[in-house]
Amino acid sequence: MMVLRALQRITLPKPAIVIQPPGGKTLVNFETIFHTDAKPFVRSVRLLGIRVDLEITPMSYTWTHGDGTTQTTSGPGVAFDASLPMTAYVSHEYVDAHVTVKPQVSTAYSARFRVRGGPWRDVSGTVTSEGSSVPLRVVEGKPTLVDGP
Repeated sequence: MMVLRALQRITLPKPAIVIQPPGGKTLVNFETIFHTDAKPFVRSVRLLGIRVDLEITPMSYTWTHGDGTTQTTSGPGVAFDASLPMTAYVSHEYVDAHVTVKPQVSTAYSARFRVRGGPWRDVSGTVTSEGSSVPLRVVEGKPTLVDGP
C-alpha cells in the first residue's frame, strides 16, 4: 500500500495525442487515426529511508473522441503506413460534419518495485495520466468536376 501511494505521487508524463490526417481537420465518415508515444520508465523513491525502484509501464489507453464516444486499447496505436490494414490502427469515424471535437488520450500505468536491488514485485493498482485535448474540425468533402484527365 505504501508503494502504491508513492507511485500515485510521481509526476507521470502527459500523453500527447497524434491525429492523422494532420492539420487539425478530418473528413466526416472517414477513419481518423490516433496514436501516442508512451514508454516504460524507471523512478526511484525513498520510503522509510530506503531506496525503492519503480518500473512504470503503460498498460492501457483510453481514447476520448470528443463526440461522446471512447475506446480503450492495450497499445498506443501506430502512425499511418499504407502497408498496414485498417485493423492495425486506433481509429474512429466521425458521423457529424461541421463540428469541432476535442479528442484526448489517457494512459493507465501498472508498476512493479524492488527494494535495494532485490527481486521485482508487482504493485497492486494502477495510476492514470490524462493528456490534453486537441481541437479537431470535422468537415465534409465536396466533389468538384474539372476539365481534362
